[in-house]
Amino acid sequence: MLKQRVITALVLLALLLPALLARDAEPLAGLTLVLIAAGAWEWGRLNGFAMRGSLRVAAVCVTLCLYAWSARWAYDQAPAHIWNITGAAWVLVAAWLIRHGVERWATIARWLRLVVGVLALWLTWVAMYQAKVVGINFLLSLLLLVWMADIAAYFSGRAFGRRKLAPAISPGKSWEGVWGGMVGVLLMACIWIWVDTHYAVDSLSLYSRLQSKGWAFLVLATVFLTLMSVAGDLVESLVKRSAGMKDSSQLLPGHGGVLDRVDALLPALPLALMLAQSV
Repeated sequence: MLKQRVITALVLLALLLPALLARDAEPLAGLTLVLIAAGAWEWGRLNGFAMRGSLRVAAVCVTLCLYAWSARWAYDQAPAHIWNITGAAWVLVAAWLIRHGVERWATIARWLRLVVGVLALWLTWVAMYQAKVVGINFLLSLLLLVWMADIAAYFSGRAFGRRKLAPAISPGKSWEGVWGGMVGVLLMACIWIWVDTHYAVDSLSLYSRLQSKGWAFLVLATVFLTLMSVAGDLVESLVKRSAGMKDSSQLLPGHGGVLDRVDALLPALPLALMLAQSV
């Protein structure tokens, strides 16, 4: 299992790193479009569709992404307040789902579940594309927020975890892990702001943009984004538990499926753009 995880991670890194560091945004947009299509296919499976139905779900998601790409949403044509609306929807929907638990998910009409999932994946792709257009440093600061929150939460949870966060949804998560994730992200934010002020970067990071409204705003915003990354993870765990599946698929050997890797990014990316545009 460990060997599979390492090999898969190295392959993904070899594909993603050149696209992340490319001057233009299009290579990353094309590569992540494939991943989002795979995530949409997994979403169809998690909601009871067979292969053909899941492929149709993926096709709808890809069509939406291609429309946004052709309309240059990542540059200058995105509808006004799209990130405010997306962010508010994520907060409300995630809070409602986590509060009502696994059993309630199955009672929601399947067509509504499909629409919500496809929209979430589509808007995450648009957010990724737009963040890359802003700059490499900006995009990396968004991605590493989620990765740092996950890594710090894992180690602090293993070391200090006592109080379960949501045992009926994800028994392995603890409040101590969440707090550790917050601390890790805040420390990284401070370091990143120092780097922005001492080195030439192609764009300001998310943290420097947030800090321009004061340190209190930076702390509140990073804590909020960390919590929402955890909420994205919990929502996907809730859906998998309702479907009776451990992983969203086996597309990424040793890592599960695409949704298992991007679940925390689904709310964090749109919400980070919402906050960045408010400063």
